[in-house]
Amino acid sequence: TSFSTPKKKKRDDGMREHVTGCARSEGYYKIDKKDKLKYLNNSRAFAEEPPADTQVRTHPPLTTGEQRRLLSSFTGSCDSDLLKFNQLKFRKKKLKFCKSHIHDWGLFAMEPIAADEMVIEYVGQNIRQVIADMREKRYEDEGIGSSYMFRVDHDTIIDATKCGNFARFINHSCNPNCYAKVITVESQKKIVIYSKQHINVNEEITYDYKFPIEDVKIPCLCGSENCRGTLN
Repeated sequence: TSFSTPKKKKRDDGMREHVTGCARSEGYYKIDKKDKLKYLNNSRAFAEEPPADTQVRTHPPLTTGEQRRLLSSFTGSCDSDLLKFNQLKFRKKKLKFCKSHIHDWGLFAMEPIAADEMVIEYVGQNIRQVIADMREKRYEDEGIGSSYMFRVDHDTIIDATKCGNFARFINHSCNPNCYAKVITVESQKKIVIYSKQHINVNEEITYDYKFPIEDVKIPCLCGSENCRGTLN
């Protein structure tokens, strides 16, 4: 407490010189407005004029061909499933559900769909196996004959019975034009329906349910040439 207050000294550029070598050790002191303006002007000029070797060089905008090549290289180097899923969210396929000759309701394409395209995501509630068994018994008691549960992995099942989208109307076929695939998006597993081949307008979208083999058989009504006769 007996230290003497250092005298205020100014440098040649008008800024105060810190005798102790550290501004924090000299306590609080006011800076003149003139000195503050000098400091602000010097710092602003330094920020606006970067060194010549660090200046950013601008490039002309990419042409359409360059953008396509860049997109193709990005698709090949990164996860194509994730890119396609983002495209599907940005622009959903035009689909409709109506009466099907296979079984009850079905999902139909309202636009041409190329091969190996994401058609629709299978949306529903993610539940555990125990909950799925309880709900399946309850649905049978309520008279809901169709099953809208889709297994993701050993522990997770997607239930689209009472909260889902058009994907639950897709019928089974032994010779389908689509297939289901599990992808991971932001550490969450999702089921997406892909097209196996080109799908025409008003063509019904189908995939193989791949039910496990059981003693009680479920008849298949797909009517394809290589129909197995049963779903399980």
